[in-house]
Amino acid sequence: MRIDSHQHFWKYNPAHQVWMTREMEVLRRDYLPDELTPLLKTIQFDGTIAVQARQMVEETEWLLELSEKHDFIKGVVGWVDLRSPKLREQLEMFAKHPKFVGVRHVVHDEPDDRFMLLPEFRRGLAQLHEFSLTYDLLLFPKHLPVAVKLVAEFPHQPFVLDHIAKPAMREGLFSPWQEDVRQLAEFPNVFCKLSGLVTEAKWKQWQVEDFHRYLDIVVAAFGTERLMIGSDWPVCTLSGDYASTMGVVTDYVRRFKPAIRAAILGGNCAHFYGIQKPHEHP
Repeated sequence: MRIDSHQHFWKYNPAHQVWMTREMEVLRRDYLPDELTPLLKTIQFDGTIAVQARQMVEETEWLLELSEKHDFIKGVVGWVDLRSPKLREQLEMFAKHPKFVGVRHVVHDEPDDRFMLLPEFRRGLAQLHEFSLTYDLLLFPKHLPVAVKLVAEFPHQPFVLDHIAKPAMREGLFSPWQEDVRQLAEFPNVFCKLSGLVTEAKWKQWQVEDFHRYLDIVVAAFGTERLMIGSDWPVCTLSGDYASTMGVVTDYVRRFKPAIRAAILGGNCAHFYGIQKPHEHP
């Protein structure tokens, strides 16, 4: 099963998508499952993980409803208020849904760079393991040292780093990102999504080879068994179409043996998020 580990849906609402600047005009419309379905078929992918894009419980409810109508949505990484005293109620409600696989918070938009270390956030994060839920780390490079401290505190919690932590590709910079990524990767419970790359490069001016050194660093840090392909569609359309975006990674992994390729293009994602093949039963 080949799985795109990271994509979004939304019904455009300027009040909710305040992060969409004028230069992101292409994103200021609805992006829904019927548009993604043919794109997946074009590159022979079987499914996706739909990831939250709004910090509201209604987003999680909506994504789970979409997942019930569209079989290709294999899992939903939703949002719950990890700082809320009512968190347990939210988790109990959503955890009943078989496609609710994880939680994400848009940490890199928080004004406090050490947001993840706040006591109430850590108290909330501590509850995810009980419900067999993963946590997506959405960070900028400056947050990586904070993430290292957080992850060290939760050795049994599965984490995945989104978008390889968005290194400064436009400027061609590697440090201190590469050193900090290596440190985070030392924790065996942290996986990494090979996603969001084209958006960090110069929009629509990149070449596939531009990403190879960044990918080399991440492969060396995490090993091939903890990496998964992701598109970050439709955000990726700022810089490339769906097929070319996914092609960055599918082209790169041709150097590996078929079993390793299959793992990065779906197997690792299915393992991390606990996704079963259609004929499998728990």
